[in-house]
Amino acid sequence: MKNALLTKVTGIMGKTGLKLKKYSPEIFITVGIIGTVASTVLACKATTKLSGILDETKGQLDTIHKCSEKKEMTEIYTPDDAKKDTAIVYVQTGAKLAKLYAPAVILGALSIASIVASNGILKKRNAALAAAYVTVDTSFKQYRNRVKDRFGETIDKELRYGLKAETISKTSVDENGNEVTTEETIYSGDPNFYSDYARIFDESNPNWEKDSDYNFYFLKGQQEYMNNLLRSRGYLFLNEVYEALGFPITKAGQVVGWLYRPDNPIGDNYVDFGIFNLQSEKACDFVNGYERSIILDFNVDGNIYDLM
Repeated sequence: MKNALLTKVTGIMGKTGLKLKKYSPEIFITVGIIGTVASTVLACKATTKLSGILDETKGQLDTIHKCSEKKEMTEIYTPDDAKKDTAIVYVQTGAKLAKLYAPAVILGALSIASIVASNGILKKRNAALAAAYVTVDTSFKQYRNRVKDRFGETIDKELRYGLKAETISKTSVDENGNEVTTEETIYSGDPNFYSDYARIFDESNPNWEKDSDYNFYFLKGQQEYMNNLLRSRGYLFLNEVYEALGFPITKAGQVVGWLYRPDNPIGDNYVDFGIFNLQSEKACDFVNGYERSIILDFNVDGNIYDLM
């Protein structure tokens, strides 16, 4: 019974400690903000008492000056005595001011240290997340390269986007009036196989219109503009593309994007929305004007900061 209770208490303490560690950045920043406000209040209260100390100091200095200026006290109170007393008054005043503002200064310093500690923890966590992302992204790209080398780019795209090849028969009339049956391979995709960065451009988007031609040329124009921006600036964030197209920005979009390095290509060196994905039946219908909506999947290079 005693061991079971001890185990339970230990487990609770362990979980509590883990939760405190998890939320330590929030705790530190909160403590820092509260401490900063409190130190300001303490400094304001200390300032109300400042005039009393300064008045006392002024009175002491005036007394020293009066005594040093009296000729009859020259032999008793020399100029050297006046200098020593003045120095003592300044030292005592400094000590009083330090004591008066010490609580505010100490609390302010601890508050700043708390905020800095919070930032340090977040930086370490972000670095760890970035390293984990790079590992996963590198592994995924290596896997795709192996698939391309062995099976070709067509199989790679089918596996990546969950495309399924279907052979259909089409009947048409030739120039002689005879019916001709031909077989054509089309690809249908599963939305679940799109990347996490993919977005659906449909009526929920503020830039979408009921005119299919307008939607096509809008997306095509934005894609060209983003490519020009990438080439001129050398980098492009996914959130910039999201904002231009009317999609909400994301946390990942703050670091994920494209780099332009034609001499040492890291990625494709161009921005692709997936509009002209001829292996997707929906994309083909969109380009041909039969469909007004489309799933956009962006060919991001990865975490820009780690690729630089």
